Amino acid sequence: MDRETEIISIIEKNPGIKFREIMRETGLKNGVLSYHARKLEENGSVKIDRKSGETRFYPLFVTEEESLVISSLRRDTQKYILLSLLDGKPFSFNEIVQKVKKAPSTVSTFLSKLVEDGLVEVRIIELKKVYFLKNPDMVHEIIKRYSPVLLERSAYNFADTFSSL
Repeated sequence: MDRETEIISIIEKNPGIKFREIMRETGLKNGVLSYHARKLEENGSVKIDRKSGETRFYPLFVTEEESLVISSLRRDTQKYILLSLLDGKPFSFNEIVQKVKKAPSTVSTFLSKLVEDGLVEVRIIELKKVYFLKNPDMVHEIIKRYSPVLLERSAYNFADTFSSL
């Protein structure tokens, strides 16, 4: 298998993978991987998303909306928030803080990002602000398709959630 085919294969198995993770998987040096990544991007073989100070690689078949979910599931606090909202039940901010077990300021920052990305929706129900997952079916499908790759670092025990999928 040539280098570029190997890199594409790694990206397809690990959508949203970071540059350094590809380096570890392949054993390639920074400059060599940069060269191949540039070639793959130029010839349209992979999508490279550069934002928030990080570069993530996606196979061509991953949509923009799916890439938002995948990158959120690869960040622990955002992952915990998404998993907390996965059953479709609305939660208040304080309930999310309790479930995620992080500081309110941390939850606020990442919850705002999820709302901004259009993954989480805010509604007022009975004069109380609550949060919903906008597309739980897509999140379920992505988790099912790419688990355990996206969830392997999770310190939470969500086995019950996934056994019901």
